Amino acid sequence: MEITTEQVKQLRDKTGISVMQCKKALEETGGDMDKAVVILLERSADIANKKSDRTLGAGYISTYVHSTGTVGVMLELLCETDFVAKNDEFKALARDIAMHITATNPKFIKVEDAGEEKEEALLEQAFIKNPEVTIKNLLESATQKFGEKIELSRFVRYSVAE
Repeated sequence: MEITTEQVKQLRDKTGISVMQCKKALEETGGDMDKAVVILLERSADIANKKSDRTLGAGYISTYVHSTGTVGVMLELLCETDFVAKNDEFKALARDIAMHITATNPKFIKVEDAGEEKEEALLEQAFIKNPEVTIKNLLESATQKFGEKIELSRFVRYSVAE
């Protein structure tokens, strides 16, 4: 089966991953979009693991305040270079995660920090904009997309009445 540019574009729009990787995933799956997404998610995890020992020398601080003005988040999203930190898509990722934290109120970033309270760990939560992926998957996809290690280092959530 020949893969069309429209199929590649659809997969790229859905995942944000490079055109070549999208095309390869579609070729491997015979054009099956859902299977291609699964393959790309698996590869994202592998790529993120390979880059896990890299030094994080740059980043972006993002904030989100809910329209009611009663709850907000500030977070620090780290990367390797200023080139990625200044990228609008990287900044949008940071804002999306801040919005997610505002809505879900996680207590910890990782499961290791949460212990028994796994649902309180941010990285394990389903992303509110796309429940098919977790925040961890979102960061792994960003690592694949930007070609750099991406890590959420810390966040703080403020609430007037809780």
